[in-house]
Amino acid sequence: MGLVQYAENGFFAPQKIAEVFRTTSGEVARSAGLGKDAVQRKERIASDRTQRRLREMVEIVNKVEPRFGSALIAFAWYRSEPLAGFSGRTAMQLVQEGRAGEVLDYIDAVDAGIHA
Repeated sequence: MGLVQYAENGFFAPQKIAEVFRTTSGEVARSAGLGKDAVQRKERIASDRTQRRLREMVEIVNKVEPRFGSALIAFAWYRSEPLAGFSGRTAMQLVQEGRAGEVLDYIDAVDAGIHA
């Protein structure tokens, strides 16, 4: 699914993300390392930090979706599958720690056949 499917009025929309992932906006917030207020209050949704975290999460899920066949399964992978070389941390935990770039690099390395 394209990134635009997760957006509304030029911003990543927590409710649209929640609909695609069949969860709640509160769970979307937790999965991106944000507080519930960040996805409920309009001024917080538009903040740079909230938009960056939502973008990072959506980019990661979007990047692995083709291998799993659906955004829902890719989101489950994001939340639960430990990544090799990251001490058993999941992509979600790494994003929550501000390490989304490392997750994207890892996915690129796996796609290039560097990690197995």
